[in-house]
Amino acid sequence: MNQIDIVEELKTNAYPGRGIIIGRSADGKFAVTAYFIMGRSENSRNRVFTSTQDGIKTEAADPSKLTDPHLIIYSPVRVLGNKTIVTNGDQTDTIYELMDKQQTFEQALRTREYEDDAPNYTPRISGIMHIEKGNYNYALSVIKSADGNPESVQRFTFSYNNPENGTGHFIHTYLHDGNPLPSFEGEPKKISIQENLEDFAGKLWNALNDENKVSLFVRYIDIETGKAETKIINKYQKIN
Repeated sequence: MNQIDIVEELKTNAYPGRGIIIGRSADGKFAVTAYFIMGRSENSRNRVFTSTQDGIKTEAADPSKLTDPHLIIYSPVRVLGNKTIVTNGDQTDTIYELMDKQQTFEQALRTREYEDDAPNYTPRISGIMHIEKGNYNYALSVIKSADGNPESVQRFTFSYNNPENGTGHFIHTYLHDGNPLPSFEGEPKKISIQENLEDFAGKLWNALNDENKVSLFVRYIDIETGKAETKIINKYQKIN
């Protein structure tokens, strides 16, 4: 698979929806992940990422304008020991709770389906990073309907052991804008990952469609020490 430029990929797609990137920095030192959310409605755009004890959560930027928390308020990132879970919905909690009971990433996700938002049937996209004793691997999952047919559920898992330096993979919920929104298709896209967190986060944020982008999370984890550095960018300001 050819490696694509993630910046150009995002610039040419006004609405990929929500997206997960996982990979390894160009210098090989860091396990890297990014998660972004976008929105077309006022309710979807009325969000910010905030830090929690074990990750991040989405919150209403202006609580007085929140009309429906279903599918938009959740914890996209949680850390379980030496594992970092990243998803586009409340399946983060499902993965966390079942893996804490010694089930696998795949077993946990078998208990879930695509989102109940007909006619889009938004895919559930998920990722997990595992860092232990200087070793690093990750996996990505897509759960979707069969070309919009809610009677058929399709599940795909992609695993990456000892990922190459400067290489990552990208999945997102929608191919592009539309009504209904067409679901992601194919394998995760192979992309390049930069060494510097600030540069990478800035380029991702600037590449996302300015009207539709809402929030971005980027984390670089030192593979040897486990120390994490995080960047959160919110388009909207939190109103208390």
